[in-house]
Amino acid sequence: MAFSAFVFVVAFCAASLIGVALVGEPVVWVFLAALVVAVLAVMSIHIAMQWEKVVVLRLGKFSRTKGPGLYFTIPFIDQIALSADQRVMVTGFGAEATLTSDLVPINVDAVLFWMVWDAEKAALEVENYYNSVNLAAQTALRDAIGRASASEVAVRRNQLDEELQEVIEDKTSQWGITVLSVEIRDIVIPESLQEVMSAEAQAEREKNARMVLAEVEKDISSMLVEAADQYKENEVALRLRTMHLLYESVKNTGGTVVIPSAYSEGFSDSTLDALTESLKKR
Repeated sequence: MAFSAFVFVVAFCAASLIGVALVGEPVVWVFLAALVVAVLAVMSIHIAMQWEKVVVLRLGKFSRTKGPGLYFTIPFIDQIALSADQRVMVTGFGAEATLTSDLVPINVDAVLFWMVWDAEKAALEVENYYNSVNLAAQTALRDAIGRASASEVAVRRNQLDEELQEVIEDKTSQWGITVLSVEIRDIVIPESLQEVMSAEAQAEREKNARMVLAEVEKDISSMLVEAADQYKENEVALRLRTMHLLYESVKNTGGTVVIPSAYSEGFSDSTLDALTESLKKR
């Protein structure tokens, strides 16, 4: 608007000065002619911003794309079909109460990052490229949710982003639009289902914990069987192990241990001497 006003004022003043100089005096028709020239100048001289690409039609047919900067058109012959913004666009879209494959209604919010790379296709292949991209994204999101279960939608968020980007890109590439990325912002699952899924996840974790504990018990039992076989073949080792356990018990508790008379025979001097001699022979 500011540029058009500037062009209008400059063209009107220039045409008026030229007309007065040619006629020799200011008359009404000179100013009327200057007004017409100013209007034609506004219709002919345009400016496009750095991020804009302008599609120009001549007599209804595609002529050229212009911009950024200054460009010119022929009044009543050339028409500006589209001024495409080629910056990265951010569009929020969502799917409310969409049924998953297991018939669970969920709400999903997502963000689409895209840009126009071919202004000609964006002007000629689709009526309103901005609304079309938004609708295509919503449709792709609903289709993706309908093919997955509620748990898959909640867990496979990254895979869902990639799938949406591929599907939307396949549609919008025909319109001269490329999809940079799709990001799922929020997934809302009904509260009643959240409790059920939480209980299911807790049961699954408890199951895994029990399986791990069973594997550990199995390993421990195998080790005990092997140790029992070793002690069975070597009575000296068994007595030494018994003494070691007793020592550790007294050391950790700091108390005293009452040893039965029959059990204490294993700790007599004669017995210890026999153990020592046995160990030397080995």
